[in-house]
Amino acid sequence: MLSEFKEFAMKGNLVDMAIAFVMGAAFSKVVSAFVEKMFAPVIGLLMGGINLADKKYVITPEVKDAAGAVTTPEAAIEWGLFLTACIDFIIVAFVMFMIIKAMNKMKKPEPAPAPSGPSQEELLTQIRDLLKK
Repeated sequence: MLSEFKEFAMKGNLVDMAIAFVMGAAFSKVVSAFVEKMFAPVIGLLMGGINLADKKYVITPEVKDAAGAVTTPEAAIEWGLFLTACIDFIIVAFVMFMIIKAMNKMKKPEPAPAPSGPSQEELLTQIRDLLKK
């Protein structure tokens, strides 16, 4: 059982997939940092100084007691964070598309099958027809 598991775990496909998963997670962090720290501030500046991460639609505001402590937190739809996550996804999906497209281009095309001649039966039929003449 242990040797069977070891054989399964050390297969090339599984190890390649694990490496790709780790690289994908790291790439996702890079893209998130790019969108949050570089892309969103520029877009916010172009849109009049707004911060996308702070944008939300408040359904019910928070309730505070006399001391200023929050008794009921606000319920809000944070559409700015959702939009930022969508931008992250689009960038990651586009980069993955470009990587797969490049990999497909690098693959060697399979050689075309050799042109097959007539089968043995066809050759015998042709010989028979020629002998009849």
